[in-house]
Amino acid sequence: MRMTRTAVCLPALAALLLAGCGPTVFKGDTGLKIVGDLPPAPPPPPKPAPEPPKRAKIVDNKIIIDEKIQFEYDKAIILPVSHGILDEVVKVMNENPHVKKVRIEGHASDEGRGAAANEYNKRLSDRRAAAVMEYLASKGIDKAKLESVGYGVEKPIAGNDTEEGREKNRRVEFNILEQDKKEGPAGGGK
Repeated sequence: MRMTRTAVCLPALAALLLAGCGPTVFKGDTGLKIVGDLPPAPPPPPKPAPEPPKRAKIVDNKIIIDEKIQFEYDKAIILPVSHGILDEVVKVMNENPHVKKVRIEGHASDEGRGAAANEYNKRLSDRRAAAVMEYLASKGIDKAKLESVGYGVEKPIAGNDTEEGREKNRRVEFNILEQDKKEGPAGGGK
C-alpha cells in the first residue's frame, strides 16, 4: 500500500499543534515580581453637577421669572431667546396643578411722548401679553387657565426718567388669580 505525502504530513502536523496548546506550568521563581509601590487608587467619580437654579418659580400669588421676555422691536413676536424661560413657566404651571387661573400682564415704559404714544404702548403691551398666552397654550397649558391684559404705562415699577427705570417698566408679569390650597412642595414658593 502506498501512502501519499498528505497522509503522512497530516498526523505529524496534528501532533505538533496539540503539543503547543497544552498548559504552561511555571516552576520555581519564574513568575513576575512587582517592584516598587502599587499605583494609587483611581479617584472617586465626580459628583453630579448641581441642578441649575430655577428661572421661574411661584412666590405667593405670582409666577416670578428672573429674566425678561424678549420681543421683536415694536412687535408682539416673541424672540427665540425667550422660549426657554417661557418653557420653564409651562413647567411650573404643570408642576402646580393647584394654580387654576393666571393673568399674563404686559407693561411698557413711558417715553414722555404724550397720550397717543401711551395708547399705542397699551395696545402693544396687550398684544405682547396675548402672544405669551398663545405660546403657553401652544405648549399644552389649558387656555381656560389663562387670560392676558396689557397695561401699557399704567403700572410702572420704576421711574421713567432714566433708561434703567424705563427698562424695568418694560416687562411681562404672571399673576395667579385663582389657586386651591397647595398640595405639596412643588414650585419652591411660599
